[in-house]
Amino acid sequence: MATMLCSSISMPAARTPLLRTSSSSLGFATSQLAGLSLGLSASAPAPAAAVPKLHPIVARRVCPFTDKKTNRANKVSFSNHKTKKQQFVNLQYKKLWWEAGKRFVKLRLSTKALKTIEKHGLDAVAKKAGIDLNKK
Repeated sequence: MATMLCSSISMPAARTPLLRTSSSSLGFATSQLAGLSLGLSASAPAPAAAVPKLHPIVARRVCPFTDKKTNRANKVSFSNHKTKKQQFVNLQYKKLWWEAGKRFVKLRLSTKALKTIEKHGLDAVAKKAGIDLNKK
């Protein structure tokens, strides 16, 4: 009786998968798209549509003076279950007086860099970090 049920079940023609069995002894299924090449050949010139698009510049969460970046850490619950979290840098927008340029400079820097600038001066910290304040 069970053999009759299995033999009577068949899939309709519209719903058959696009797979065919290979002639190997293991019976693995192979795709009908197996012989197609989807990459560009080396001799053919690249079409104009293949030129990558330029993305707008997005301000990253990195301090330019100290190179502090986002840190990945574990958030540990009471049950000691660990989930990933991000610890961001404390970045602030500040207008600082630049003595050599005789003007204010608006910067986005971390609070650690702000303390360093108060201790050593803006020129010394910018020179050490390799930042040209004339552009800003």
